[in-house]
Amino acid sequence: MFWTRTKSVLVFVPLMLVMIYLGGIPFQVFMTILLAIAAREYWRLLQIMAIKPSQFVILSGVLLVALHRILFGFQYIDVLLVVLIFLVAVDSLVRYEKGELQAAQLFAFHLAGILYIGWIGSYFFSIRALPEGRWWLLTALPITWLADMGAYTIGKPLGKHKMLPHLSPLKSWEGFAGAVVFGVATGALLSLLWRTFLPNFSLWQGMLMGLVVALLTPLGDLFISLLKRVAGVKDTSKLIPGHGGILDRLDTWIWGAMIAYYMALMFTG
Repeated sequence: MFWTRTKSVLVFVPLMLVMIYLGGIPFQVFMTILLAIAAREYWRLLQIMAIKPSQFVILSGVLLVALHRILFGFQYIDVLLVVLIFLVAVDSLVRYEKGELQAAQLFAFHLAGILYIGWIGSYFFSIRALPEGRWWLLTALPITWLADMGAYTIGKPLGKHKMLPHLSPLKSWEGFAGAVVFGVATGALLSLLWRTFLPNFSLWQGMLMGLVVALLTPLGDLFISLLKRVAGVKDTSKLIPGHGGILDRLDTWIWGAMIAYYMALMFTG
């Protein structure tokens, strides 16, 4: 299992880094495909939970949000949200008229998937579109990855006090502290390494970004863990050997991109 996981990392992470560096259409297409796969995995989890959402509604909603963010950024985003809510509501009304007893619940599950995967996931496009966005994203993701590594490295041997024993029994407060330490250290290191590309990104800003990302990104993992526990599965899919599905990987990454986007605006504003 260790070598399987290692080989998967050696393929997936460099591919992700290359796409981030390239930017433009290759990055946009690559990330859109990942979000689409994550949307399908979300739909699959609901199916296992005996909830019968429309794959078309979830997938088309996520792709619509992603396409809008690529083309228009946050311009007209209020109009898009109103349209999405209206269309999802109409879909539930039609379903109820056809005799689907889950119609009311499906409104919530459809909209949740579109907003969680589509809206939050599209911050990948938003942060990459910033001036020097390549380097902001190459700061956000390594912080997220190494904070997760810190949680595992410290939590596995030292974890005594469980954070949420029913939801995620392997996560401990000691591991959480390890994530914070690794996150802050990574943010500090990257602020020094990227000084040529982000000249105004100071050491304390790197440490602050590392702290905030490490503190908040576990929420993404915990929410997807909640869905998996209710569904009674370990992973969202078997797509990445040893690592599960795309949603298993993106659950913290999308939060890292979103947090770093707003912090980058704060630092450069």
